Amino acid sequence: MQITETVSEGLHREFKVLIPRDDLDAKLTGRIEEMKPKVHLKGFRPGKAPTSFLKKSYGKSMMGEIVDEAVNESSKKALEDNGLKAATPPRVDLNSDIEQVTQGHSDLEFTLAIDLMPEFEPSEITGLKVQKLVSDVSDKDVDDAMYKLAEQSRTYSPRAEGTAAESGDSVVIDFAGRVDGEEFPGGKAEDFNLTLGSGQLIPGFEDQLLGAKAGDERDVKVTFPADYPEPKLANRDAVFAVRVKEVKSPDPVTVDDELAKKLGLDSISTLRDRVRDQLKQENNRASRMHLKRRILDALDETHSFGLPPGMVEQEFNGIWQAVQAELQREGKTFEDEGKTEDELKKEYHAIAERRVRLGLVLAKIGEQNGIQVAPEELNRAVAAQARQYAMQSRMQGQQPITEQQAYQVLTQNAQAMAEIRAPLFEDKVVDFIAELAQIDERKVDREILFLDPDEAEERLKAAA
Repeated sequence: MQITETVSEGLHREFKVLIPRDDLDAKLTGRIEEMKPKVHLKGFRPGKAPTSFLKKSYGKSMMGEIVDEAVNESSKKALEDNGLKAATPPRVDLNSDIEQVTQGHSDLEFTLAIDLMPEFEPSEITGLKVQKLVSDVSDKDVDDAMYKLAEQSRTYSPRAEGTAAESGDSVVIDFAGRVDGEEFPGGKAEDFNLTLGSGQLIPGFEDQLLGAKAGDERDVKVTFPADYPEPKLANRDAVFAVRVKEVKSPDPVTVDDELAKKLGLDSISTLRDRVRDQLKQENNRASRMHLKRRILDALDETHSFGLPPGMVEQEFNGIWQAVQAELQREGKTFEDEGKTEDELKKEYHAIAERRVRLGLVLAKIGEQNGIQVAPEELNRAVAAQARQYAMQSRMQGQQPITEQQAYQVLTQNAQAMAEIRAPLFEDKVVDFIAELAQIDERKVDREILFLDPDEAEERLKAAA
């Protein structure tokens, strides 16, 4: 085996590998000799079949396995001999005619391309200064949440016969939707309770039922939104045949002990305490989201090192495919975004670089501090993902799968398991950093706390 380095640029290396056909043939002969005693061929006593005959019968398939092993061995040897640590699996570009190689007529020659892990030392965590947005739960927040609960639990009373439906009324309807004259999955229901003005159904649907009376039949014409979850229906025109069976008006909203009892509690005081606790938990989750973003921003600002080009391109390709799919789903072009394709690519390439850099930094910090995802933590996350897949299969009219089936599929897919594990590991490392970093708490309104981190920062700067 001859391994020659041909390219050494930053974190990228390329090697030319040559394995003579005589070496490959020697390995093949060795395997044939090992299998001889186990081979039973008609016309030959066990273990007495000629090597040349066995090569002719099994040589090609066995040589394919030998070639695969030779590629893996040479990759490992190139890394070990040069003291290198690969960032991604080496890429192989065959220079030989593989058919000629497997037939034993040609040497095996290929190029090995390797992206290396960068050498860097994480910045001092204890000196990291980050801001944490926090918000108190006020009595008004609790009052508003209580009122929303009461609205969700409100009752409706039938309107007088012949009364037209108004915004805020509840109507009981049967409907069947058609696209191009054909019914579609999920487009049909009976005794469906719909509150007019709630935005529960497709935009425009509820507006066309204003003024309807019990017994009315209407054709409701709508267009599915561009971002509709079912791609086959996105941007499609549909007609729903609707029959109004009942019109009901909302009863007054009351926040009292009766509301608490409806929700399984003994008193309005207990309900109020539960609501306050729930709001505190929501605030804590939102506060942590902002803190995590600030920590990642700080890590990005304090680290600068070369990145493995293959990792960056792989990350960028994933982002760019998602961007293109989103534009296609919404029926938009690059110009609609106010930028050229090259400008958007540059922007998203920078995002890919940031993600790769932060991933490497978090991995290094986690490795240095022995942070790991426990098996039970991973199992819980896999089970949650399995439940979600099973539910989606039922909701989207697909061939339904059970949670157990989804769990088995996930656990047998190494890439899927890695994708589930990654955010768990990232959160654990971020929590570790948060314990050591210098955190400055800043109180904000609850409205600010629940904004996207970028938008929240812009609002705070504008207010300042």
